[in-house]
Amino acid sequence: MQINHLVKKFGDNVVLNDITETINQGDVIVVIGASGGGKSTFLRSLNRLNSVTSGQILFENTDLVGLSEKQLDKIREKMGMVFQNFNLFPNMTVLENLMLAPMKVKGETEAQAKETAKGLLDRVGLADKADVYPASLSGGQQQRVAIARALAMSPDVMLFDEPTSALDPEMVGEVLKVMQDLAKSGMTMVVVTHEMGFAREVADQVWFMDGGQIAEKGTPEQIFTNPQEARTKDFLSKILSQ
Repeated sequence: MQINHLVKKFGDNVVLNDITETINQGDVIVVIGASGGGKSTFLRSLNRLNSVTSGQILFENTDLVGLSEKQLDKIREKMGMVFQNFNLFPNMTVLENLMLAPMKVKGETEAQAKETAKGLLDRVGLADKADVYPASLSGGQQQRVAIARALAMSPDVMLFDEPTSALDPEMVGEVLKVMQDLAKSGMTMVVVTHEMGFAREVADQVWFMDGGQIAEKGTPEQIFTNPQEARTKDFLSKILSQ
């Protein structure tokens, strides 16, 4: 992905301020920063869940800015998205949740979709939960199902918007483990998170967002051991002392 001069305004409020960045295939980018810095707006702009004011978002050489919703839907098939809240269909079993989009959107047969879904549930450690309903699962299990559901579409990139922030602390690790394994498999990932341990261990690059800009970026080692910007130092000193 190539992001060129991305701007997002709500009235006079500039939420994203002239962002130009590149995300290469296989990159794991972790976006950190205080609340209100523009992280979620930036992430949701990448697949155009948010409209943008100006700039370009090139995904596999297609500029997403200016596309119709129908055209965007085709592009979004290649971009998996995992939200804070799991957004599973409560009236469908776990397996049915995973099978729905591949059958409806990609035209897979029931047998194909079921085979893929079972393989993905096994991958996220929930093979034994295929026939239960989401309400019977813990938050961590529901989020792992949500990740598997996004993977069922065979995306080229996965976007995570604070995927552990709605979870009890003891469930966070199980979700991060699935994401860690996904990163090791070579999946391109952009992750907005407050989990600094995950950023330190898994990211290729950490981007610190502040005031609608990428104020500083670098390897986890650079950002966590030798930040250059005063804003980055201030943020890390507060969050790492908690």
